[in-house]
Amino acid sequence: MVTIIAGTNRPKSSTLKVAKYYQKLLEQKGVTAHVLSLTELPDDVIVSDQFGKRSVAFQKIQQQITDTSKFIFVIPEYNGSFPGVLKVFIDACDFPGSFYDKKSALVGISSGKYGNIRGIDHFTGVCNYMNLHVMPLKIHITNVKEELDADADLFKEDTLKFVNEQLDKFIKF
Repeated sequence: MVTIIAGTNRPKSSTLKVAKYYQKLLEQKGVTAHVLSLTELPDDVIVSDQFGKRSVAFQKIQQQITDTSKFIFVIPEYNGSFPGVLKVFIDACDFPGSFYDKKSALVGISSGKYGNIRGIDHFTGVCNYMNLHVMPLKIHITNVKEELDADADLFKEDTLKFVNEQLDKFIKF
């Protein structure tokens, strides 16, 4: 199973729009993928699902992560890195089994001109620690609001070229 994680809990985020676009492209390529938005996390995840505790609300999310063999993380830039809620999510998941020896692709997005380069590098370090294999081709989408059309689809030719290349390699990865 493929799960695309929209790495923020911000409502109506560009991150979720990009994650859903990736899902649409994968389906066009014959791959079923599920989107997990971190808006779905229990409100009290930092208390209810840390240090071996497991809430009923998180059990469904944990099962999805357990059943996933490949992940795509769409990660917005927050203060020069990745969102803290993404780290809380990772910490809430069973360790090491949730991500160990599984595969991932990383997509950085930002409203600025660097596409979350530093945050993707930081998150790669977390993935390496968890033995989550990261595909070398990482995409950095800059000025994300200018990259999405009215239907929340990416439309710029060069971005589409790189996204399709990443997904084709991800399918084979």
